[in-house]
Amino acid sequence: MIAHTPTPPYYAVIFTSMRTIHDDGYSDTANRMLELASTMPGFLGVESARKDVGITVSYWDSLEAIRAWRQHPDHIHAQNEGRGKWYVSFTTRICRVEAESSFLCQSAKK
Repeated sequence: MIAHTPTPPYYAVIFTSMRTIHDDGYSDTANRMLELASTMPGFLGVESARKDVGITVSYWDSLEAIRAWRQHPDHIHAQNEGRGKWYVSFTTRICRVEAESSFLCQSAKK
């Protein structure tokens, strides 16, 4: 799904990753992290896609909200698990969204 975000400005955290072949609890942890993130103050939404490269974009209302999420003890534990067994590599980018535009096909509105 495409996240419904407020009128800019807001922030995007772009997490791009290459996975190992092992699931070993990854799916459960990813679902739990999404549930937890959605309860955090300042969380606006998330979009995710995976093929050979995974891209997850989470949206936040402030840099302080992003910092609080990054420092949440359960998230820190998941980050450590990711480094140890789920990711070959990853990059996190934080951006300020200054503008956005959208399109919705007329037949999709029905």
